[in-house]
Amino acid sequence: MNNISIISQQERINPRNKLASKQKGFTLIEIVVAMAIIGILSLVLYPNILNSLETRNLENSTRQIMTTIQRAKFQAVKSRINHRVRFDYINQGEMNLWCYIMEREDNPGSWNSMPGFNRRFLPASFNVTVNFPTQIVQFSPLGFVSNYSSTQNSITVQSAKLNDYGQYDQRVINVFIGGSVQYIKSQSGE
Repeated sequence: MNNISIISQQERINPRNKLASKQKGFTLIEIVVAMAIIGILSLVLYPNILNSLETRNLENSTRQIMTTIQRAKFQAVKSRINHRVRFDYINQGEMNLWCYIMEREDNPGSWNSMPGFNRRFLPASFNVTVNFPTQIVQFSPLGFVSNYSSTQNSITVQSAKLNDYGQYDQRVINVFIGGSVQYIKSQSGE
């Protein structure tokens, strides 16, 4: 019993020793090691992060085109008016860009842009090949492609960055006479 009381008396006499041994924090060496680990991980993962962003941008851009084509078909059937998606290669400042817009034929031969649908631009970093007759996909009120050509029925969006990494760098949208749309991921040269 005396031993227990001696220890408790010493703790009461010198409380600083107890606090000093229980202080929490990091040493400079621990902080430097943690920063070095974070730096190495950043260097290793940075190209993967950029690659993921490029892949996501390519996917989003191509899927927006596909959605617009499908929406034009739906609107043609719903309203019983010819609709089309028109692609243009325009000069925007110092850059040449591909853009597309959905239009409807209000009067024979008179095409107007769809209300609420703004012209959309494709990023300049992508190589775009529009292979449609007169760069237009036109839908009849029955949902058929009225300007269909078996040799001109696709749009290809390609990323040079993904090609450099040896990954699937192309997205191809094929449009068939019945109005169906096919989406393909591929690699250049396949």
